[in-house]
Amino acid sequence: MRATVGPDGNGTALRHLPIVYHPEYVTRLPDGHRFPMPKFRRVYELLCSEGIATERNVYRPEAAGRELLSLVHSERYLREFLDGSLPASALRRIGLPWSEALTRRTRRAVGGTLLTARLALRHGLACNVAGGTHHAHPEFGSGFCIFNDLAVAARALLAEGRVRRVLIVDLDVHQGDGTAAAFLDEPAVFTFSMHCESNFPFRKVDGDLDIGLANGLGDEAYIERLQQILPGLLETQRPELVLYDAGADVHQADRLGRLMLTNRGLFERDRYVIELCRTAGVPVAAVIGGGYDQDLDALADRHCMLHRAACEVVRRAAGLDERSTHSQAPHKTRVGDSSTIVEQRGQSAHNGGHDSLSFCSRRRDRSR
Repeated sequence: MRATVGPDGNGTALRHLPIVYHPEYVTRLPDGHRFPMPKFRRVYELLCSEGIATERNVYRPEAAGRELLSLVHSERYLREFLDGSLPASALRRIGLPWSEALTRRTRRAVGGTLLTARLALRHGLACNVAGGTHHAHPEFGSGFCIFNDLAVAARALLAEGRVRRVLIVDLDVHQGDGTAAAFLDEPAVFTFSMHCESNFPFRKVDGDLDIGLANGLGDEAYIERLQQILPGLLETQRPELVLYDAGADVHQADRLGRLMLTNRGLFERDRYVIELCRTAGVPVAAVIGGGYDQDLDALADRHCMLHRAACEVVRRAAGLDERSTHSQAPHKTRVGDSSTIVEQRGQSAHNGGHDSLSFCSRRRDRSR
């Protein structure tokens, strides 16, 4: 394995976690809709209030264009969704009402994950404030997921020759069925999903490695299971990039979960994944994944465990003071008005063609 990823692009220690956010990550849904769309703004506000997101480390993505999306999704599906002609049954499967604003939001979020991956390749680590739409299949959307940001980012970077092998680590409580479907015949991408076996989707798609967990699994057993798997994957697959879906819906209070992780468990899980990959010399691009709760402040706090854990790894790698405020243990902060949030620097993501490079073995595991 390569040496530890510590330096950023100009040869100095990475001291500020690159964070990707755009106001278009949030669009209006009907009152009472069960998808917590406002959470993305709340997460960003909380990161700003803690000093994790500042004007020097926040990047605004471009919206993904049709050419970029077509690396994964069929022309018919793209046309019907983008022009608003998708059949009612297909919209019900997605679970979100169509609007022009939703198309903009969806394209922006995909662009955000691609930019996060580009920043990770440059700096060793970067985090999105959205992303993880892993139920989106090439031909259709599902489970609040329209376009698959993880799959698009992987395809784009492979096509550009930026990487030759990608490992997708999906720790959302739900299996990444759309991502698995997108890479059924792609040896350059290895998909690993560890999820609650009894949860959605009820008809799963075999990925390269699927670990189905029993209901009610808590912090210790969950992290122990992860520790049994991830080091070996990094060693055998030798990825040049890890796309990490840090779903917070494994939390014990999640409305759509079924596992029993605590805030501490989320933090330790995310820190373990990021630190292990960085020690192995593998860049990590992380997205927040799923999370569902009527208490948006509590939900935002759970999602921020990812960014807090990432900041702690950055701080340790840079040899900074252990008492840094970015490294505090899981806690809860009430967020304020978005008008106080700083502006972000602009950074672009762009499209690429097709490529398929290296070989990965295929494995299946349904163990609990």
